[in-house]
Amino acid sequence: MTIALMSHDGKKEMMVQFCIAYKAILAQHDICATSITGKLVAEATGLPVKRYLAGSQGGDQQIGARITYDEIDMVLFFTDVSVRKADADRLIEITGLCDRYNVPVATNLATAELLILGLARGYLDWRDVMKSNKK
Repeated sequence: MTIALMSHDGKKEMMVQFCIAYKAILAQHDICATSITGKLVAEATGLPVKRYLAGSQGGDQQIGARITYDEIDMVLFFTDVSVRKADADRLIEITGLCDRYNVPVATNLATAELLILGLARGYLDWRDVMKSNKK
């Protein structure tokens, strides 16, 4: 499965710590991320991370396009509620795409832990079944 990682500036360290804690699970999947988040996660974990542009430079749209084409199976987007309007608008766009295309999304640590543990236990295998039925 492909997991997209995104985080607002104030949550990047939390994302790094999360990825360190769940490195063994993440290592079994393809990881992509917006630029700085991806760089920090790759450096801290040694995991290969496909990096897109920074969120404010179009990385959010790149990930959004991959969601639309059913190329992303989970989004972990650690958000900061005190961000400026442009960042909040990008969050709304990504979560809206996830809702439209049935992609599990977490915007906080608690939900991300539920999703990553569910992934490890096979609770998200239905994504693979959906993809094979489309072919």
